Amino acid sequence: MYPESLSNVINSFKRLPGIGEKSAERFALSILDLDEEEIEEFSKSIKTCKEKLHRCKTCGHLTDKDECSICIDTNRKDNVICVVEDYKSVFMFEKSGIFSGKYHVLNGLISPMDGIYPEDININNLLSRIEGKEDAEIIVALKPTIEGETTTLYIKKIFENKNIKVTRLSYGIPMGVDIDYLDSITLDRALLDRKEV
Repeated sequence: MYPESLSNVINSFKRLPGIGEKSAERFALSILDLDEEEIEEFSKSIKTCKEKLHRCKTCGHLTDKDECSICIDTNRKDNVICVVEDYKSVFMFEKSGIFSGKYHVLNGLISPMDGIYPEDININNLLSRIEGKEDAEIIVALKPTIEGETTTLYIKKIFENKNIKVTRLSYGIPMGVDIDYLDSITLDRALLDRKEV
């Protein structure tokens, strides 16, 4: 139905999460209305994003520098660390604007059935980041699934007898829902009503 080159663009858009046939067609046809300079800028920004973004050496969040802007922000509390599964969760918390601490991005959850163990996720330097800090707190903000619970219990075990408070988001979050799909009001409430693990 479509010329091959246009079909290729449509199929490329369909690879993105949440983009169906109709949306992919609409995006691809919209691209045809852009001039050469806009097309060049559009494709360059995608390529640059892929080339330059990497994990922050401290927290594991996305950055185009050695450390992300959150880790180097001296106005944020470094004695409160929110542990999240992936960088999408960091963006959700930051949109809500309520959290003033720092983050630790695991880039996965413990799941022995899938062959994912503690050494396979970014958990190693979490203790060194907060140990010895006054009024230290780890907030575990993982999805309420078996993998999330397993990872939460593992983190709790790491911090036993370390004089570091370990809390989790309140259970106002529906079971099985990813953090990045929550609205900011629900996320704010879950953060404010967090419970000790």
